Amino acid sequence: MPTLLAVPVVRALGSLEVIALEDGSGPFFQPREEAFPTATPEQWRRADAFDPDTVTADGRWWLRFRCYAVRTPGRVLLLDTGIGPADAPAARWAPVPGRLPAELSAAGISPGDVDTVVITHLHTDHVGWSVVGAGTPYFPNAQYLLQRAEQGAVMDINPELSERVLDPLRATGQLRLLDGDTPLARGVTVLSTPGHTPGHQSVLVTGDEEAILVTGDLLVHPLQLLAPEVPYRLEMDPDAARDSRMTRLTELARWPRSALATAHLGPAFTPLP
Repeated sequence: MPTLLAVPVVRALGSLEVIALEDGSGPFFQPREEAFPTATPEQWRRADAFDPDTVTADGRWWLRFRCYAVRTPGRVLLLDTGIGPADAPAARWAPVPGRLPAELSAAGISPGDVDTVVITHLHTDHVGWSVVGAGTPYFPNAQYLLQRAEQGAVMDINPELSERVLDPLRATGQLRLLDGDTPLARGVTVLSTPGHTPGHQSVLVTGDEEAILVTGDLLVHPLQLLAPEVPYRLEMDPDAARDSRMTRLTELARWPRSALATAHLGPAFTPLP
């Protein structure tokens, strides 16, 4: 029997739509206490109460692997590309194959419709459908946007992705490098959020006095939403990651209505606590 896909979760902001696309879900590869070694029992209790979908009955960290599409009049932007097919680089630890192609289809989006792909950072669970097969960009009409600082750090982040992702995009002329905050469309802005990786970026979508921050891995667990100072073991620069998290969450809180669109938390759209 074929897997039935849920109707995509959509948030409308005036003429914009933000569409949650879940590529898969599964447990983290190590105990969560090792991923957040400074977290206190009270912080764990609060996090589990706030977002019970991120913890299993036996205390493991359960992750969603989400991408988001932003549909504007005449344009489709894709924010991250998930865990990817069965042979994707994330196969060593994530629950591939992902189902992003079917999720896009359910939202009425074909790969050729996407004109912009924002890669928040070069970790394998965020780039999986960017390039497939023997080096074919999955979104043939899209520019792929990456911070210049991220490209410069790829050999420290994951050397495999230089060859598997960046080289094919350079060869087709589809890689575009950004330097800091960059507007993409009316109501859509890339924000520099370094720390998790040197060139990590997030995306702010605004309209009708409402803002949605598509976080990438600016925060990876409800712990870091409720206590932004809590570091994650895989942050390359924990101090910079903390500063980016606290700055962008403070900015988001100034909007009359706001939400986070996260890669790994339980709900597709999470209001600020």
